[in-house]
Amino acid sequence: MTNSQLIVHIPDEPPHDLHHQPTVTVFASFINPKHANQIVRRLNQIAPLEGLRHVKRIRKKVLEEGGQIELSVVLCLAYEGDNQLDAVPPHLQEFISSYQLSPFITKVCKYEAISKEEWQEQCKFWPTSYHPRTYIDGITGFSEEDSQSVLKFMQSAVELATSGGSVNVVNAAVIVDPSAKQIISTARDQVFAWNTCKDDSCCNKPDLLSSHPIANSLDPQKPLHLRSSCNHLKQSYTGVACLCPWQWAEQQSNSQSSYYCHPLRHAAIVAIESSAARDRRLFPNDEGSKEKYLELDHESPCSSSPSKRQKTVGATVEDDGKLNAQSQTSNQVEDNDKLNPHSQTESNLLSARPYLCTGYDIYLVWEPCTMCAMALVHQRIRRIFYAFPNPKTGALGSVYRLQGEKSLNHHYAVFRVLLPEEALHNRSAAETEETI
Repeated sequence: MTNSQLIVHIPDEPPHDLHHQPTVTVFASFINPKHANQIVRRLNQIAPLEGLRHVKRIRKKVLEEGGQIELSVVLCLAYEGDNQLDAVPPHLQEFISSYQLSPFITKVCKYEAISKEEWQEQCKFWPTSYHPRTYIDGITGFSEEDSQSVLKFMQSAVELATSGGSVNVVNAAVIVDPSAKQIISTARDQVFAWNTCKDDSCCNKPDLLSSHPIANSLDPQKPLHLRSSCNHLKQSYTGVACLCPWQWAEQQSNSQSSYYCHPLRHAAIVAIESSAARDRRLFPNDEGSKEKYLELDHESPCSSSPSKRQKTVGATVEDDGKLNAQSQTSNQVEDNDKLNPHSQTESNLLSARPYLCTGYDIYLVWEPCTMCAMALVHQRIRRIFYAFPNPKTGALGSVYRLQGEKSLNHHYAVFRVLLPEEALHNRSAAETEETI
């Protein structure tokens, strides 16, 4: 198995059985190729295929004898029980008569194909369209170089998740800028912060901006075990916050130790905080300036650009306390910059600041829960990679598929890196031996 085969795209919708795809019945007819354009235009007006946008209206077939072209067209959907040709809707009867058509009943696939394999099977019934999101790298496959990069960053996440030993395996997150192949932030689950003090008053809360840094360069002598993968883990891994989101409540009631508990501090959330803290350090704001530049979220579909840079002139507070905001075009900002060198410096600084996590990738050892997956939507993450499924609360394939929710204003691509469970324990065992 090559490295690229270890990275599997998780489609927006659950896949169907390739050889048993859901179908619907339609009325169709053979047509004269000379009238094809007229017939299609007219049918699109009087009988649009509203629920079958993926189905092509015309089917073209080359006959074996003589090599002649045979065209057939979908007339309309045949509703349940319409198994007779006389059930063709009345408004189509006149149309059929005018072109001397001979309707017949056939089947087309009910849903749009989510993979090339599905599309190929669908076309055996009737031609359909397949439009993968090619503007996101990886959906149609990874190159060997990109595959190695993905596996290295996933290795970083596994090292981080097992850094506490095999007994304390947690989820880990690594946010990466793929354009520079640079790690932006890393974090582990921080639901619990233990301490040995008996008095609760001396319990230290975890640093909200803390993360667990790891080396960007990885030891090639410690590869992950990638020969097999498993969907059903042998252990329960109760320390993983996304797997057991209510474990904190049980431990809080059963444990007599003193600790600080924050049930929302999953690895993805902490990594997002760490990334935001990094931006604040690299791009500090001038608090004394009367004009501040505020970043606004102008939603657009995911693009292949590594990060989206946006800036607007912010607000000034008037005497009446009201906030007057005025957005300006880039030409106006450039004119102001020419008149004010200090403003130009601020503008250049802010234009280089990434907008949230737009264009970034995140690597997680376990599939995120709904809370973490939604937080990554808000952060405009571009791609999500995870190694192990989350059968209880997984939001990106196991239980839900948030990436396919059409009501959301941002959608990322999701991939699974196929790793065996032994990768966790072998890594932990090796680190334990080094410590001893």
